[in-house]
Amino acid sequence: MTNTVPVLPSYVRDGWWTPTDTSTRGGTATDTSGPSGAGVVVRDASTGEPVTRVSTDGLDLVAVLDHARDVGQKALGDLTIHERAVLLKRMALELTAHKDALYEVSARTGATARDSAFDVDGGIGVLFTYSSKGRRELPNANLILDGPPEALSKDGSFLGRHVYTRLSGVAVQINAFNFPVWGPLEKFAPAFLAGVPTVIKPATPTAYLTEAWVRILVDSGLLPDGALQLVSGGARELLGQLRLGDTVAFTGSADTARRLRGSVVEGVRFTAETDSINASVLGPDGVPGSAEFEAYVRQLVTEMTVKAGQKCTAIRRAIVPEALVDDVVAAVDARLERKVVVGDPRAAGVTMGPLASTGQRDELHRQVEKLIGAGARVAAGPADFAAPPEVVRADGTVGLSPDGAFAAPLLLRFDDADAAALHDVEAFGPVASVVGYRDVDHAAELVVRGGGSLVTSVATSDPTAAAALFGRLCAANGRVLFLDRDDERTSTGHGAPVPHLVHGGPGRAGGGEELGGIRAVHHYMQRTAIQGSPRMLTELTGVWHTGAPVRRAAGGGGPAATGVGPRDGVAAPAEPPGAMGHAHPFRRSLAELRAGDQVVAGPRVVTSEDIEHFADFTGDTFYAHMDEVAAAANPFFPGRVAHGYLLVSLAAGLFVDPDPGPVLANYGLENLRFLTPVSPGDAVTVTLTAKQITPRETDDHGEVRWDAVLRNQADEIVATYDVLTLVAKEWPRG
Repeated sequence: MTNTVPVLPSYVRDGWWTPTDTSTRGGTATDTSGPSGAGVVVRDASTGEPVTRVSTDGLDLVAVLDHARDVGQKALGDLTIHERAVLLKRMALELTAHKDALYEVSARTGATARDSAFDVDGGIGVLFTYSSKGRRELPNANLILDGPPEALSKDGSFLGRHVYTRLSGVAVQINAFNFPVWGPLEKFAPAFLAGVPTVIKPATPTAYLTEAWVRILVDSGLLPDGALQLVSGGARELLGQLRLGDTVAFTGSADTARRLRGSVVEGVRFTAETDSINASVLGPDGVPGSAEFEAYVRQLVTEMTVKAGQKCTAIRRAIVPEALVDDVVAAVDARLERKVVVGDPRAAGVTMGPLASTGQRDELHRQVEKLIGAGARVAAGPADFAAPPEVVRADGTVGLSPDGAFAAPLLLRFDDADAAALHDVEAFGPVASVVGYRDVDHAAELVVRGGGSLVTSVATSDPTAAAALFGRLCAANGRVLFLDRDDERTSTGHGAPVPHLVHGGPGRAGGGEELGGIRAVHHYMQRTAIQGSPRMLTELTGVWHTGAPVRRAAGGGGPAATGVGPRDGVAAPAEPPGAMGHAHPFRRSLAELRAGDQVVAGPRVVTSEDIEHFADFTGDTFYAHMDEVAAAANPFFPGRVAHGYLLVSLAAGLFVDPDPGPVLANYGLENLRFLTPVSPGDAVTVTLTAKQITPRETDDHGEVRWDAVLRNQADEIVATYDVLTLVAKEWPRG
């Protein structure tokens, strides 16, 4: 019979590949696929029916890596960050269009529709998020600046700054069985956005679901050559072939992470997200009947039953006030009885499916036995946990399903909060343990006993208790969720990582980080300090630096400048009459505008009448602007001074070109600093230089960041800031 079970293909070197001859080992898939020469039969989690066979016998893994480094790197490097971001959105839309088919495959892994929403929709959501963030927060280039430039010489002729550039290798990801869609996609999206090709190694029990979504993307034609490869089976020798510029992102057990980390050479970045004894704390104010108590119980049952408790973020320790342990147990027991129906996810009414495999079920039983042997007792759920539970079969009948990987939800209770097993043994399934604490300090101590966690949640509306826990929990957790009556309906929940925030944790949790918005993109890039002249840094980064050459135009109705002093830059070579070099930068579309295009406008004398009019018009009558004696007593002012925002407004009046043109809107200003006060009678001049130009990939306009410097008649810097404008890509001359 096993010879008729189809072999799961790999997608490598831009084509589908299967072994020419596959032997079969055993009848149950475990978390690893064993030697690459052995075929593993993967079975339906509910029925035990064979789904596929997994093997990589004969696969040339060196060629896989070479293809990523050569073909994948070039294809992704030919695209800008924004172009890759647009592709991520198109991939998300493609997977959304095939979501029903993915849900159907997902059901075979034991996932209910709600479970599939966490996995399938969650993975698609990551693609959407990184597409949006890439276009909104990153430049349309292949280089990311990190912080402002640093002046390394007195005259400004030598600068330094930090930049991020993409790594030169391949991003290898090794995933766990519990999230075969979200797990790979949350690693793939930031790597793809950074411009680094990916090789996916899925866990064997659910690899066929990973293959399903990869096939959808392959068939869509959206994947650049070499950008994504899938190794469906054993790949233990893969890590030994990695080198500087490559990365490994692993999700799984701490023991496996330690073994794999030791097999990669120095210079290969290795991040791990491993097993975690996560906790949830009920605050002292969370008494029965309170919104916090109800939210706590509801969240605990959710974490026990979604994905049958097979989540690295699931609550394993429910830490509650000693006086409320009985109340929590009773409430959890009642909710489990009322809300949870165990069975085949394809049967109507089922709310919790099986574990991913019978191997996982057997391992769960072993860990529960350890907990019970260490002093735990069953508080809610079957006394004989290892006995096959009655479940709803696919045809709607109720009975035993010996070939399925079913387990009933189980709440254990520890009377001894110091029991080592409580804080060390993880039963990876629908199991949690409840324990009482004496006071808030004791609760924090128990959380920390977990040795480092992905997430801890706290249900309290008491800011004092929250603050006391906050100070202790952050160092031991990658994420801390505070749940109260204000957010309990809108909270994404204890066990739901979001792409905007870091996913990972210290210590036992692996010590790594994934997601976290643009932070995750930086994981696939090298931060480098570059040093050089303003001209050289401008050429290398595409961003104008003070002191670099400029192309100056007339401003404020004055004559065009033919040269500039060292404070601004070096004048560009003269251009022919009528050339755009003498046109106001606001008359230049993105097609014509260049970093370094500049206008100097002014001077404008600031009068007492200007100050008083601005104060009267805006209502800003702060004494420094209105009272000469009081202002003179201020240590920062020589007497009455102009409003800072009056100066910014006057500067705009000096440099703005009034006629309709390619500048479509003022998008805002950033990094505003007022450095020298302006007194009545002072004259101000503004220098505006195009600093950074970012076309938007899907729009007919882009963003231009202008360097604005306001000086007084003594050439002292009055204010500095960045002006952001939206500028059309094309604009008719006329």
